[in-house]
Amino acid sequence: MARSEPGRGLDLNLLLALDVLLDEESVSGAARRMHLSEPAMSRALGRIRKALGDPVLVRAGRRMVPTPHALAVRAEVSAVVERARALFAGPGATDLRTVSRTLTVLGHDAIAAAYGPALFARAAAEAPGVRIRFLGESHVDAPLLREGTADLELGVIDTVAPEVRVERLRDDRMLGVARPGHPLLQGELTPERFAAADHITVSRKGRLKGPLDTAFAELGLARRVVGSVGTFPSSFFLLLRTDLVGLAVSWARPLTDTLGLVTFDIPLDLPELELGMAWHPRHDADPAHAWLRGCVRDLLCESGPARA
Repeated sequence: MARSEPGRGLDLNLLLALDVLLDEESVSGAARRMHLSEPAMSRALGRIRKALGDPVLVRAGRRMVPTPHALAVRAEVSAVVERARALFAGPGATDLRTVSRTLTVLGHDAIAAAYGPALFARAAAEAPGVRIRFLGESHVDAPLLREGTADLELGVIDTVAPEVRVERLRDDRMLGVARPGHPLLQGELTPERFAAADHITVSRKGRLKGPLDTAFAELGLARRVVGSVGTFPSSFFLLLRTDLVGLAVSWARPLTDTLGLVTFDIPLDLPELELGMAWHPRHDADPAHAWLRGCVRDLLCESGPARA
């Protein structure tokens, strides 16, 4: 890439190096990506630190982590580099097989477990240089799309940030889940029988109540919740070996079916859940990001609302 005039700004080669360093969070990893020696990459990092007046990456045990300033500029650096690549590639000339990127998807672990295999297979065939990193939802709400920590969010989107793009993919519903042969599966499943079972909840914040309890309360019932876990996959393994009853969003059916769990209709009037994806508008024209959105759209829309 061309160099800027001395003293008038940052060397554009350093901008590319900064993008790769922040993606890898490793000097050795960045050196491999850029086909440089580690000493050359270290010198580039030194020049970046001097230009920005910030350490950028600092040692934390055996790994390096970005500074707050580096986190604040990471998304914009990536966007600028991608715009520059698209500019020099010319209109319609982007070949996804030549793109080297890491795309981060934020969402339930069950999304990675249920749809990750098909997504990784498609990446291998269509964009082998694209790495997909799944991040589980945190118990702390943070503007991860705006900060660039995540490129795409999947799930029930509840963000109120006005600049975030949101696309509805499909409507989902909650299903009950239990092990094969569970006593609750014998005979008619009434709200009373369902409430009397021992329940496990799924909440990244450790909550023991949710919309199900509101629906029970409207019928004058209360369920017995014996505990909570942070992810759907962990709850599924608990359900396999106990007489507990759990819940699953319908898009998790590929995972429950693989594990041999039984899903069933919940005998309550529950609102449907709107499954969607969200991203920051800086990625609107990014070919790699558009490819990821297309893959997710194909996988989640084609699967359709699952029935028990």
